[in-house]
Amino acid sequence: MSDVRQAAVNSERRTDGIGWTQAAASVGFALVQIDVTVVNVALPRLGTDLGAGIAGLQWIVDGYALVLAVMLLIGGFLGDRFGARRVYITGVGLFALASSLCGLAQGVTTLVAARALQGVGAAVMLPCSLSLINHATQDRLSLRLKAVGLWTASGSIGLAVGPMLGGLLLAIGSWRLIFFINLPICLGAALLSLRAPETPREDKGRGFDPLGQVLAILALGGLTGAVIETHPLGLGHPIVLALFALALVAAPLFIWVEARVATPLMPLSLFRSGTFSTALAYGALANFTFYGMIFVLSLYFQRVRGYDGPTIGFAYLPLMATFVAVNLINARMVRRFGVRACMVGGFLVDALGFALLLLLGPESPYWLALPAFMLMPGGMGTGIPAMIGAMLGSVERARSGIASAVSNAARQAGGAMGVAVFGTLAGPDLVGGLHAAALLSACLLVVMAAVAFVIVPGRVALH
Repeated sequence: MSDVRQAAVNSERRTDGIGWTQAAASVGFALVQIDVTVVNVALPRLGTDLGAGIAGLQWIVDGYALVLAVMLLIGGFLGDRFGARRVYITGVGLFALASSLCGLAQGVTTLVAARALQGVGAAVMLPCSLSLINHATQDRLSLRLKAVGLWTASGSIGLAVGPMLGGLLLAIGSWRLIFFINLPICLGAALLSLRAPETPREDKGRGFDPLGQVLAILALGGLTGAVIETHPLGLGHPIVLALFALALVAAPLFIWVEARVATPLMPLSLFRSGTFSTALAYGALANFTFYGMIFVLSLYFQRVRGYDGPTIGFAYLPLMATFVAVNLINARMVRRFGVRACMVGGFLVDALGFALLLLLGPESPYWLALPAFMLMPGGMGTGIPAMIGAMLGSVERARSGIASAVSNAARQAGGAMGVAVFGTLAGPDLVGGLHAAALLSACLLVVMAAVAFVIVPGRVALH
């Protein structure tokens, strides 16, 4: 057999499982995203049925997002150590169990605890799904960009389906259905993953970093908790001050430990790449602004405009549909314009969308929000897949699991902090809080676009 023909056969063998891998990873990512927007739509019903105030609602949202963020690094480690497919299936099973407990919860505390367990399952699934894709596509850049674009599109579909599905389920029954609906989706994800090829076990001698994990939980948990509790308790309350102090001590200790342990949870060497570091900050800011704003908008639609849960779900339809549409064409945009152009242009469009939210007032018609609801996801849908592709291409494939985990941890941490900060800004004056959050978001996005333009090379080398 000629060398050319043998190379073609080998290439085909390397990617013969990409279809099943793509399906399994995409369903899992969609499932993780569904549980973000489904809960936001159900906030009015949850607040009424469980007697939860703004702080309680923030914890219901952030109990999931925060644990997801701090446990993602373990998910990446486990995927690299024991095989991404095996660990992914375990995460799906844990997510199903936690969803059942959420549906059976009788109070705010038990629901927050079950949501935290959901976050553990999602943290195991998410980095493994991206690692499966990265291994299946091997060195084929075009195939990887297409696969990542479809993967991010599936997350956008999850975001889009969440409000509509949640609205329909709330219309026909209890909020508990929004959690029980996860069970058949989990079953489908598990069955699909059984057909996907397993990844090789990398770094079999690599140890675990328990101290780093504990410090990461304390740092991020302390900061998020302090921000959330500032509104109900006050900035000078001993609990709030203690949480801020905990974060202030744990964060530098985490970096100090990671720089010295033999097998760090978050290898600091990853940050030697300017592309990786910028992509990390880019993703964190994107989620900070978007998820924080979705939380505030849900309260605005409910408490200012008087929308019920189903109506809020359908109000988000243009926003989520734009996400899906842009993600589906992103691979072609990256190939034509390059990673940097998509990242910079995406954030500038996103910033304009947030700025348009300043036009919303107590009596504003719904159509006034439509331009923002198209520009915001249009900008994110342009920049985020390009960022993920650049991040994966900036590290060795053997470290794709931990790199994916660090990237997703930064994004989920950004989302958790966005809910905490923007929820605190909302306070008693929802319209004023909405405007403050929109202005802050627009300014931060413009600054990040400038940083990406300066640091990210015009043509990122994606191996």
